Amino acid sequence: MDVNTIRKILLEVVDDLSKRPNTLLQSGWILQETVKKLDLKPHIDHERALLTCLHDLFRLGHLAWGANLSNPIPPFCHVTEQGRRTLSNIGRDPANPDGYLQYLSKMSPLNPITKSYVIEALSTYNSGCFKASAVMIGAASESTVLELRDSLSARIDGLGKPKPKELIDWRVKTILDGIEKAISIKTTEMPKGLYERFDSYWPAFTQQIRTVRNESGHPKSIDPVSHETVHASLLIFPELLFLASDLINWIDNYYS
Repeated sequence: MDVNTIRKILLEVVDDLSKRPNTLLQSGWILQETVKKLDLKPHIDHERALLTCLHDLFRLGHLAWGANLSNPIPPFCHVTEQGRRTLSNIGRDPANPDGYLQYLSKMSPLNPITKSYVIEALSTYNSGCFKASAVMIGAASESTVLELRDSLSARIDGLGKPKPKELIDWRVKTILDGIEKAISIKTTEMPKGLYERFDSYWPAFTQQIRTVRNESGHPKSIDPVSHETVHASLLIFPELLFLASDLINWIDNYYS
């Protein structure tokens, strides 16, 4: 059975059980309910996969042992603050890779290069390798930026107009400046909602993800990024992707 499916159902079970009033979570209860939802037949490999996924929820800080001071040891457990953040977006949180990818593909098509980096970002995130995850989601973001740059360059070339020299540079920061320059002069021609999203969110999205990526990619400290900052980058990425997709659609059809 696919590990991502097991992890998804396990998270859903934890979310459901943790919301029931006047109940104390227990690891055995979580496992029993997950087995029921998965209709898991007795098989040592499937059982060990489920146990590994439950262990990962503890290892990654979503769950912790003990329910209260009267029940401080296993099998009692509780959802941590980090776990509550994960469960609040369970359908598309990076802790649920399949849900995250489904959310992306439902809202905007992913090109193969971007998708490959997103998949690896999710894999490293769920392995607790947060520096690696930050670099991977940063690369996915750069792929998205380059796709937008290519669309903008092709449109400007097709119109026979000069384009900002920054668009042909190899440095992503310079390319971002070129995109902003080429689009900013056309903001009065853009739909108001798209202009407001671009003006407000584009610099913030790209800066946050690139900063986290750069901090992880340059070994200046043992822990250059935290779980929280990488989690934020992964949650921001879909919004960057959707905005870039809408910009590409506008560029291909209306940029003049």
